[in-house]
Amino acid sequence: MEITLDINGDRQVLDLDPRTSLLDALRHHLGLTGSKKGCDHGQCGACTILVNGRRINSCLTLAAMHEDDEITTIEGIGRPGHLAPLQEGFVRHDGFQCGYCTPGQIMSATAMIEEAREGWPSYVSPSLEGDIELSDEEIAERMSGNLCRCAAYTGIVQAIREAAETREAAE
Repeated sequence: MEITLDINGDRQVLDLDPRTSLLDALRHHLGLTGSKKGCDHGQCGACTILVNGRRINSCLTLAAMHEDDEITTIEGIGRPGHLAPLQEGFVRHDGFQCGYCTPGQIMSATAMIEEAREGWPSYVSPSLEGDIELSDEEIAERMSGNLCRCAAYTGIVQAIREAAETREAAE
């Protein structure tokens, strides 16, 4: 089946088996290997990407379901020499060790910062309305779908908090 995907601002026409996951289309058909296949069950977050600005586990969705959607992968966030602020924060705060989960962590954090900015509450938010303060507890709850087997969580939280504060200051 032929489908057209909008990935990182580029239109890509693919001839795929309709059962191909979005993750496999990205990695095996387009060579976008930043999104990783961790558990292949939606439990680790290594495959997290943005679809229409919302984070999803790309291993759990079919590529054919995303025609006309705006898909952003880690390759669309920053480039070597021109990293996004969140990527720079991960480097500065040592928010990675082996790096396997890092693309998914960055994609999830990118969406999570926007969700908090828009006032979406989480399970640990003190209120269902109003501004969301990204405390360590709030960040941990919102990032709970992304696992890091190396346990670089302290650096990850610091990088996310710094990126969120930098974004707020710029607005």
